[in-house]
Amino acid sequence: MDLGPYLLLASLEGAITASILALTAVGLSLVFGVMRVVNVAHGEFFMLGAVASWFVATYLGTHPAIGFIAALLIAPLLVGALAATADWLVLRRINYDPERTIVATIGLLYILQQGTLMTFGPDARPVEPPFNQRLAIPWPSFEGGFHLTWPWGLGTTSYKLFIIAAAITILFGLWVLMSRTKIGLIMRATQLDRDMAQAFGIPVERVYALVFGLGAGLAALAAVLIVPVQQAHYLMGGDPLLLSFIVVIIGGLGSLPGTVIAAVLIGLSDGIISVFFSPTLAKILATLLVALVLVFRPQGLLGKRIA
Repeated sequence: MDLGPYLLLASLEGAITASILALTAVGLSLVFGVMRVVNVAHGEFFMLGAVASWFVATYLGTHPAIGFIAALLIAPLLVGALAATADWLVLRRINYDPERTIVATIGLLYILQQGTLMTFGPDARPVEPPFNQRLAIPWPSFEGGFHLTWPWGLGTTSYKLFIIAAAITILFGLWVLMSRTKIGLIMRATQLDRDMAQAFGIPVERVYALVFGLGAGLAALAAVLIVPVQQAHYLMGGDPLLLSFIVVIIGGLGSLPGTVIAAVLIGLSDGIISVFFSPTLAKILATLLVALVLVFRPQGLLGKRIA
């Protein structure tokens, strides 16, 4: 069998990883960029999105497509509202102090994780995809001179391709929100100078609650997309959190374009290396890349130095 089909399959799997990682990491980068808050509980909001998706799909008990659409609408809103409430109850009370917010979000992490364990249980729960047609991966190869053959043994599913398309659409919508709307202008003004924005009458604390909820909602949205491929369980927030931090550091703290570029690089390399070698090697190389970035370009690919 030619190497080509395996490389294409690995690239597709890497693109799926990159899509989910981009959505999750962009939420983390957005929170840091606007609020200067390192949200250690970001992975648990991802986990809550997956668990909420399972609850919605199970409660409705109808066609998988109806349950998926309902989860796609309900889960990010619920998780975003919970995050905004956490901002109001916790982060605002400590005045968004960088050191104390790290400790506070660590505490929030354990509260969400253990609360989910008590209500959801320790078992992993599957969510049926709304559609899952098998698609072959064609790859031309020459056998016996110039005879063209098409090996159909490898393939993917229509839902996996949908994940990539949905992530691109959501990221484009986020770009429109940040660059073409009044809400995005207010967010960017708050990011540049909180005190000046407050002097011009911008309700900074409300903006912070909105941003924190939006970041968590993006993570939950990513979880809703991936949970039909994986399974929902209360410990699934660890890997997305780690990889999101890796992506944000490489792309540049607070830089959304840099975060997306880094997510594509890490996701594709993770998919290809995992298929041909091992997932552990992929994580080791990603960690080494972070070390190199911190040594030679601490601000990341597209980030700016923080004075």
